Amino acid sequence: MAAWARGSGLSDRVVVVANSDAPDSVAIAEHYSDVRGVPRANVIALKMPTAETITWGEFVASIWQPLEDELVRRGWIDAIPMDLVDEVGRREYAISGHRIAALVVCRGVPLRIMHDPSRYRELRPLTDRAEFQINAGAVDSELSLLAQTDYPINASVPNPLYENLRPTDAERSQVVEVSRLDGPTAAAARGLVDLAVRAERTGLLGRAYVDIAGPHESGDRWLEGVAADIAALGYDISVSRGPGTLPSTARFDAPALYFGWYAKDLNGPFALPGFRFPPGAIAVHIHSFSASTLRSSTEGWCGPLVDRGVTATMGNVYEPYLEYLHRPDLLFEALARGENLADASYFALPVLSWQSVVIGDPLYRPFAVPQPAQTSDLSKLPQQLAGYAVIRRMIALEAAGKPAEAIDVGKEGMRQAPNLALGLALARRLEATGVRGQAVWWVTEAAQTAGTTTGDWALIREAASFLALHERPSEATDLYRKLFAIDAVPPALRSEWLEEARVTALEAGDASQAAEWKEEMSRVVEIKALSTAP
Repeated sequence: MAAWARGSGLSDRVVVVANSDAPDSVAIAEHYSDVRGVPRANVIALKMPTAETITWGEFVASIWQPLEDELVRRGWIDAIPMDLVDEVGRREYAISGHRIAALVVCRGVPLRIMHDPSRYRELRPLTDRAEFQINAGAVDSELSLLAQTDYPINASVPNPLYENLRPTDAERSQVVEVSRLDGPTAAAARGLVDLAVRAERTGLLGRAYVDIAGPHESGDRWLEGVAADIAALGYDISVSRGPGTLPSTARFDAPALYFGWYAKDLNGPFALPGFRFPPGAIAVHIHSFSASTLRSSTEGWCGPLVDRGVTATMGNVYEPYLEYLHRPDLLFEALARGENLADASYFALPVLSWQSVVIGDPLYRPFAVPQPAQTSDLSKLPQQLAGYAVIRRMIALEAAGKPAEAIDVGKEGMRQAPNLALGLALARRLEATGVRGQAVWWVTEAAQTAGTTTGDWALIREAASFLALHERPSEATDLYRKLFAIDAVPPALRSEWLEEARVTALEAGDASQAAEWKEEMSRVVEIKALSTAP
C-alpha cells in the first residue's frame, strides 16, 4: 500500500490538474503551485473539452483514463495494470493505495457529467428509488474514486471518510480528496488560494451569519448546530430564523462565516452593488443546484460567491437530495478542530460518485491562528477588520466570567483600531451595565470611522437607530445623512430606511431635512412603481 502521512509536507503531495486546451487553466495551476510551494512536477495538464458539462465517453477518454494512467506512471497511485476494461471503458488496475494529499482541479476542467441512459444499470437497493436511477454526477466526485477499480457509476458510493474521526490507512487509500479552483473568471479562481493564504496569516476575521429557516427539519437542525459551534469559537454572530433568506436590509458587515438556505439564486445582501467578502470567508448555501454552473456571477450560489471574493464554498451540480450533500454542521466541526478544507469536506460528505463539489484551496485552514494570537498586535491586522478580532476577544473574556475585563479590552481596541462594529459591541455592553452615557459616547466616536462600502450601510443604520433610541436624534440624523449620501445605496434599501430617518429628523427639530426625506420617499415609490409596471 502507498504510504500515507499527514501533517508536514502536505504541499509536496498535492497534485494539480489543468486543461491544456485552456490557457487560463494552466496559469491557475502554476499560480497555485507557486503560492503553496507545490512542485511544478506535480502539475498535470491534459487535453480536455472546455465545456462545463460533458458525456461519460468524454469524461473517460479525456479525463479519467489519461489522469489515472499518469498518476500510476508517476507513482501517485500504487497499481498494476490489467488487460481488462470495465463496462464504462476504464482500464482496470490492481490498486493497493495512493499518496495524494489532495487533487486540485483548475478552472477549465469540466464540471459535471450528464446522465447517459445507455450506461444505466440497476444498483439495488439504491436504484429501487426513482431519484437514484441516474449516473449523472460531478467530475470531482468521480475523481474521488481514482484509487478504486470498477466501482458502479449509477447512484452513489459510500464515503469511508464520512463522520470518521480516525480513518485507517486502508480507508484513506480508497478516497482521493478533490477540491476545485474555479469561478466566473480566471482571476476569481486564481484568487481562491491568495485569499486563503492571507487569512491564514491573521486567522479568520469578521462576523458570522446563519440563516436557518428552511424547508426541512433536518437541515434546520444542522444549521442550529453550526450556529452553536460558531458561537463557541467566540465569533460575533447573527442568526436569522425568519421566513425566506436574509433580506437586503440585514446587517451583513464582514461576513467571514455564512451558512444558510434555501433559494435558487444568490440574493439579499450578497446581491447588493459592490458587495465583497473579507479574506478567508467560508460561505455555504444549501440548494440542490447551487453549483450547476460556476461560470455565472448571478446564477446559483457557488459561482456568484466566488465572484464576490469568497475563499471556500461547496455545492451541487445536480440534485443531490438533502441527506447526500455536505453536512454543514460536520464541515464546521472539522474546520473548527483545525482540519484543512479538503479533510473537513470529506468528513462531512456521505457519498461519492454523486453531485457535490468543493471550491477553494484544499490546504486552507481558517482557524490555524488561535484567538488570543489575533489580538496580540492589532497593528498587524487589516485596519477594517481588526475590530472584529477585539470583539472576539471580548466574547472570550465574557465566557470566562470576566465582563469588566472584556469592556476594558473593547475600550483599548477602540483606541488602537477604531471601528463602528466594535464601537456598537462595546456600547451594548456598557448599556447593559447601566452606563448609558458612555455607551452613547463610544457609538458617536465610532460613527466617525464608518465607511461607505456595502457592508457598512446596515451598520450605519444600526448606529443611527441606537443613537435615536438613546435620545440623540441630532447625531442620529447626521448618520442617516451620511448613509443616504452614498450614491450606491439602491432605492429598495432607501425606501426601507427613509421613514425612520424622517421621524428621527423631526425629533431633532430638523423640519427641513425631514421634508427632504419625505420628498425622496415619494420619488422612490414612483421609481419602484415604474420598475414593476407591465
